Amino acid sequence: MHQQNIIFESSPAYIIVCAIVAVGFAFLLYKAKHPWSKKWNRVLFGTRAVLAFLLAFLLLGPIVKQINNIFEKPFFIVLYDNSVSVREAVDSTALINMGANLNGVSTVLQDKGYEVKINNLAGDDIERPDFTAEQSDITGALKRIANRYEGSRLGGVVLVSDGIYNSGISPLYSTYNFPVYTVGIGDTLQHIDVAIKNVSYNKIAYQGNKFPLRVEVVVKNINNAPVTATVLQRGKVIEKLTQVSKDNQLLVFDFQPLANEQGIQKFDIQLDVKEEEYNTQNNRASVFVEVVEGKKKILVIASSPHPDIKALREVIDKNSNYEFILHTPILNERPASVLRPEEVDLVIFYQAPDLRGRTNALFEQFAAAKTSLLLILGQNSDLREVQKQNMPLKFEGTPRDFDEVTPVVNSAFSSFIISPDANSMLLEYPPVSVHFGKVSISLGATPLLFQRVGSVSTDKPLLAVTQQDERKIGIMLGEGIWRWKLNEFDRTENSAAFDELFGKLIQYLSTSDDKRKFRSYPIQQEFSDTEPVIFESQAYNAIFEPIFGNTIGLEVTDDQGKKSSYSYTTSQGNSRYQIGGLKEGVYRYRARTTLDQKPEEVRGEFAVVKRQTELQNLTADFDLLKVLSGNTGGKFFTAGNIESLKTELQKTEAKTVIHTEERYDTLINLKWVFVVLVVLATFEWTLRKYFGSY
Repeated sequence: MHQQNIIFESSPAYIIVCAIVAVGFAFLLYKAKHPWSKKWNRVLFGTRAVLAFLLAFLLLGPIVKQINNIFEKPFFIVLYDNSVSVREAVDSTALINMGANLNGVSTVLQDKGYEVKINNLAGDDIERPDFTAEQSDITGALKRIANRYEGSRLGGVVLVSDGIYNSGISPLYSTYNFPVYTVGIGDTLQHIDVAIKNVSYNKIAYQGNKFPLRVEVVVKNINNAPVTATVLQRGKVIEKLTQVSKDNQLLVFDFQPLANEQGIQKFDIQLDVKEEEYNTQNNRASVFVEVVEGKKKILVIASSPHPDIKALREVIDKNSNYEFILHTPILNERPASVLRPEEVDLVIFYQAPDLRGRTNALFEQFAAAKTSLLLILGQNSDLREVQKQNMPLKFEGTPRDFDEVTPVVNSAFSSFIISPDANSMLLEYPPVSVHFGKVSISLGATPLLFQRVGSVSTDKPLLAVTQQDERKIGIMLGEGIWRWKLNEFDRTENSAAFDELFGKLIQYLSTSDDKRKFRSYPIQQEFSDTEPVIFESQAYNAIFEPIFGNTIGLEVTDDQGKKSSYSYTTSQGNSRYQIGGLKEGVYRYRARTTLDQKPEEVRGEFAVVKRQTELQNLTADFDLLKVLSGNTGGKFFTAGNIESLKTELQKTEAKTVIHTEERYDTLINLKWVFVVLVVLATFEWTLRKYFGSY
């Protein structure tokens, strides 16, 4: 519906003045005798009067107000639980019949004036469900609908589901401002079932060690029966345990498999199938464990105990990939075989070399090697000995005094990122003690932390890192970092910022740089069988600038020895390749390319895991659907009672939403006004010329 009104910037009374002026102007022009007849004189008089009136009228600045009313139909959503559990529990013929009946529901809603949309739980618009989703998040689906159709345009939702959810929270814990009519599908009978509920394990294990593998088993409707769980590797039984079920009790099986081979290893868990068991697909599961050669060894050498060492140890012990080794002369000495540079990945010298000379020999030994170092200086440090060993640090003179400084993060540091939360926390840390004097670091060193004296930030480094040849060196110029950890814990009841700072620092120093010019790897070690495996490939020139246009040959081999070959070319902004349709298992890959007319090759492994979340429980929960409908003002119906749902929906009222749009425009800007003026002027001019006048 459209409405148009004309409003004026000045009083409408001026229209009369415009009319008088227009008639007067036309009268003056056509009162004298002319070569045309009186009839044509009246026509020309009227044309000139109208033209003059319109021109004068436009000078008043009239504005056209246009009102457009837009009518929008309300929505009604048919929401399908398209999960695998529905397909497994309901006969395919029954699903087809139910779909046909629900098409009639859509027709009823459309006849009532609704715009009907069919969605799945993922929020996609669909024509019909395929029942292939690997998880069910009913709450998330209803919240997406509430956000997408926020306002009064949503008439309601018809939820077709078995009431089973295995992702997100219960839909009963949320509120919705629209009615939910539920249609229950599936089997509600309680069958005999023995199911693996959860498997807990370490995703990384060290070769030669046993690792914990816990299997939680749910037993339904079967009592005093033996339940046997078996762990297999490549079809060979590794361990087998048996327990007796009691009144739907949760059974816990703890295994200790041996990680005897490097690489990604697959372990299968199987439960013995019971007679009359309805669902046997939840009796088995597979886990993938990456077996690595050993932990990274972090050696701390100190002349005496100090609370700073304990603070660092707590950070190192939180990472299962690290092994903490402490050596303090006399108090906690380690054998010489442990103190060799080639045996450790990072050595932390805490106030060592020391003034008493207890650790100087070890410092000389490690300084001459290629092992990465972290030096933490303090009052007991022998600075002269540090400078003798060509460390990237120089003092002018020998400082004897100490200063109290607080840390400031260097925003230009790029070797790793300190989060904004940790950055803010560091600014509130208490001071540490540093040697007072002029300190300089090598040009290649990059400060991670600067010193702040009082409220003044300086360019003096507090913590810096550098790289010499093939090893990395970190230098901390102050002692007392235990105060940082304690202060943060006192304020926040955790030490997240402290752990992040030193955790990332230790990880950076203990990790060797990848100097390969060709790198190709899966973006993660474990993929679901429902998602594509994505490879990232990178190529570099002699000065390690990224280059593109290389053809990558990719060969993937499954655990049965079957090989598949792929080929793709990298380009700027497109260095990834996807492989879909891979089944569960451990895969080896080999990527090849040519750089500077030389072949380059990368090898590795990844795992594809089959997700069976939907198969854990196939017993429909109609009680949940009934409560959900009752809480929202809807009603519950079974799949065989769709006609009652149609009758109920006939009672609803589709409330059309009206949106009004107002538009203002000056009359002189309208094209048709210009056309009218031109036509009038042309008509008058043409007649006057035709009758021989000017």
